[in-house]
Amino acid sequence: MEHVQGIARNQWSWIIASCEPLSHQSPAMWICMRYNETDTVVDFQLCHDLGLILSVLSLIYLLVCFPLGVCYNVLLVVVNLSNKVSMTMPDVYFVNMAIAGLVLNLVAPVELLGSTFTRWHAWEYNDEVHITLLILFNVSSLVIMYSTTLLSLDYYIERALPRTYMSSVYNTKHVCGFIWGGAVLTSFSSLLFYVCNHISTKMVECSKMQNKEAADAIMMFIGYAVPAVAVLYAFVLILRIRKESTPLDQDSARLDPSIHRLLLASVCVQFVLWTPYYMTLLVHTIAGAPGYINNGHYLPTYNFVRCVSKLLAFSSSFAMPLMYRQMNKNFSGKLQRLLRRLHCRDRSCPHERSAVQQVVT
Repeated sequence: MEHVQGIARNQWSWIIASCEPLSHQSPAMWICMRYNETDTVVDFQLCHDLGLILSVLSLIYLLVCFPLGVCYNVLLVVVNLSNKVSMTMPDVYFVNMAIAGLVLNLVAPVELLGSTFTRWHAWEYNDEVHITLLILFNVSSLVIMYSTTLLSLDYYIERALPRTYMSSVYNTKHVCGFIWGGAVLTSFSSLLFYVCNHISTKMVECSKMQNKEAADAIMMFIGYAVPAVAVLYAFVLILRIRKESTPLDQDSARLDPSIHRLLLASVCVQFVLWTPYYMTLLVHTIAGAPGYINNGHYLPTYNFVRCVSKLLAFSSSFAMPLMYRQMNKNFSGKLQRLLRRLHCRDRSCPHERSAVQQVVT
């Protein structure tokens, strides 16, 4: 009799995709189990509603945010690289973030069109594809967070010591290269996980490295805690120097005042969009894997919040270039110069001839 009841309970199980994969298995599933008749109705309805909401949000992102992100990120990179002479230190950091945003734009449709995020999925991907997407996502997140952090610190240096060239465009380009290298090295743990999936003779050693909670703790500390403390410290220094009126405040070598508003807005937007994702990593690190949660009623809610937080992180790939386009007053002039050059093609443009004549005279 108990065996029959157990089979009957299993027939009421409702499974939809989750945000986290299980080791050596296909992507994990949201399991809302029916322990009794009352709990079954609640869990089934909850899973159904949350799955539908997540599917709608994913499709809205793909239809609206994804094309905007690709267009504005490409536009930001092309316009600035075509006007290298007029690029400033903040422009280099925003180009770096735009490139990282393009990597996120590459990852987003693959994940959002999978069974993880939508019921009307276009494909299923295996562990190898998932780990590759995870590495690209982690590298992009680290590049975005540290570019924002170093932009804050370099802005303070430029405000305090405008003629030392410590935060010059040349130095900033090298710093951005180090950011990408450091991000790749930090994601090395995910690469080890990928390699271990293909090693059969060393499974005991590999199982010791497959500690998801430890990997999340590393990402939480390096990817969020350190940048948050550094940005807070930089803003304290910036506020202190803004209160002090010095003769250098009239120096023409200083950055445009609008850069301060752009910096403040970019830092706030980045941390607002990325904080939920890193908080879910913190919860996962403290509470352990979601599969260990005894109360099945809270499991779909946990996974729903985890997926929505990742969707917000993807949203930074279009929010940042859009904000840069609206708040940087020099961007329109650079874009117009680029369009004029494309219009003239191989011919010499009139505005270029006049500029050359002014330089000669």
